[in-house]
Amino acid sequence: MKKTTYDAGSISVLEGLEAVRKRPGMYIGSTSRKGLNHLIYEIVDNAVDEHLAGFCDFIHVELLADGSCTVTDNGRGIPVGMHEKGMPAERLVFTTLHAGGKFDDSVYKTSGGLHGVGSSVVNALSTYLEVKISREGYVHQDRYERGVPVQELNDKGLLPRIGRTKETGTCVNFLPDPEIFEKTRFSATEVKSRLHETAYLNPKLTILFEDKRGAETESVTFSEPEGIKGFVRDLNKKQEALHETVYFTGESDGITVEGAFQFVNEFRENVLGFCNNIYNAEGGTHLTGFKTVFTSVMNTYARQLGILKEKDANFTGADIRNGMTAVISIKHPAPRFEGQTKTKLDNQDASKATAKVAGEEIVHYFDRHLEDLKAVLSCAERSAKIRKTEEKAKTNLLTKQKYSFDSNGKLANCESRDASKCEIFIVEGDSAGGSAKTARDRNFQAILPIRGKILNVEKATIDKVLANAEIKSMINAFGCGFSEGYGNDFDISKLRYDKIIIMADADVDGAHISTLLLTLFYRFMPDLIYEGHVYVAMPPLYKAMPARGAEQYLYDDKALEKYRKTHKGPFTLQRYKGLGEMDAQQLWETTLNPETRILKRVEIEDARLASEVTEVLMGTEVPPRKAFIYEHAQDAELDI
Repeated sequence: MKKTTYDAGSISVLEGLEAVRKRPGMYIGSTSRKGLNHLIYEIVDNAVDEHLAGFCDFIHVELLADGSCTVTDNGRGIPVGMHEKGMPAERLVFTTLHAGGKFDDSVYKTSGGLHGVGSSVVNALSTYLEVKISREGYVHQDRYERGVPVQELNDKGLLPRIGRTKETGTCVNFLPDPEIFEKTRFSATEVKSRLHETAYLNPKLTILFEDKRGAETESVTFSEPEGIKGFVRDLNKKQEALHETVYFTGESDGITVEGAFQFVNEFRENVLGFCNNIYNAEGGTHLTGFKTVFTSVMNTYARQLGILKEKDANFTGADIRNGMTAVISIKHPAPRFEGQTKTKLDNQDASKATAKVAGEEIVHYFDRHLEDLKAVLSCAERSAKIRKTEEKAKTNLLTKQKYSFDSNGKLANCESRDASKCEIFIVEGDSAGGSAKTARDRNFQAILPIRGKILNVEKATIDKVLANAEIKSMINAFGCGFSEGYGNDFDISKLRYDKIIIMADADVDGAHISTLLLTLFYRFMPDLIYEGHVYVAMPPLYKAMPARGAEQYLYDDKALEKYRKTHKGPFTLQRYKGLGEMDAQQLWETTLNPETRILKRVEIEDARLASEVTEVLMGTEVPPRKAFIYEHAQDAELDI
């Protein structure tokens, strides 16, 4: 019988590593592929900390055929002696949260591991974990299953020795637990990317990666003696660089700051932050310090050179960083992060130290490289002009159409005002729109016809996007605004429809229109997709009308082929070249009726791939065919 009272007996205490298995997301972020790969990073980061301490210069990462991963380093090896807690120190590290050598700054001056939970978390979330430690002339072994030790200790209570060695280091082999993770196959691409980053940040470290899961072993060695200077250059290798990579390093208040930046002829910025070799995906105080001082220095130069007049406002940080690729890496003796996965740095002293070192070096460089300075300021000046034009376009849209619900006058709205029950169909062409308006259920279905192919937003500036009549009609109809790089006026709580359904013809042009619409949503209204409001209707290609029996709609050529094989007797076949060829009854039966229609909800990956179609049609490599809208996309003539 289910307990209904709430009393002292309702309070549970999770012992040992139970908490990790119960709430793994608290420690590794998620149980998806990202969290799975994070297990490798935790063990690798421990080896990197040995490198930072000066005792390791080689790390070997292997993905094995049985699904496990092995990480080996040539550091000092985890201590194996008896700890005052009454167990070998190694076992304490792998079975106890908040146990490790990173709390003692005499052992590690700086490290990526701070909380003493990485090794024990990996152990808790693995079907098994085996560790071999080369230290003090012997190889010591321990083994765990789902965090529980299964290796018998010797008569002294220490780890058994399984051989002699002159080497030192630690080898950890673990198999992720399928009871915990949604998928247990590591992503070689993501792991290699992370290892390559680590090599850039540690010029004297060599990392060997081997994937032994296929018929042939993939082997890659990462060694980057140029460090983050080479990192920035490689990030920009396909771009037109405006100057040589600028590198700087220095120390302030015990914090070592290292950075490199380069501007390219592109309208974007790419600034990456690292603390103690850990990538901070959400940035933090070190990046804030760098960005603030860079903006200040550049504005000072702009006024000195007369690019900014006395009456002019300063360039914004976004203006100045457009075209910038930068990597900022600091070594901090006591960093504070938001969460175990260390996505954002929180130390205020990191901001001051980074600003001090970067500010001095930036001035030192640009004082001696005037042409490079002018090239950077030219980018900022161009960016500011574009920003002002876009802001003006946004203002015009919001003021001129404040009281206009449908700018093209063709929206046939539904009667209900309960957004959770309403849906809007974006229909290609007036003829299909007319049939759809007749066929729909007026209580909850709205129809918005658009004129053919909308603007390709991948190549258009924001002012052109907002000036497009079809896009304005959709923005006004949805009611939740739009978002873009210089602000966010999008409020999904104001969305007037629970479902936004793209209803295009089942041909090349229809696929093209769907692609352009998804690109628009992905770039300017991504929350519509993230929240599951965007769908694509699947209209039939054929209607089979047999001499005897019921008529049947066929949605693709495979369905037609199957029908030909299974149907006995003659039949007449009608092919729909477009939705406009269907009468109202046919349109209701196939596309509008919630009980019989086929809708496919758009996932963010579909929309992301849609945004890449421009590159696909320009002849570059075709991305994976994960989105249904790509069946005919290569045949379409995208406006590029």
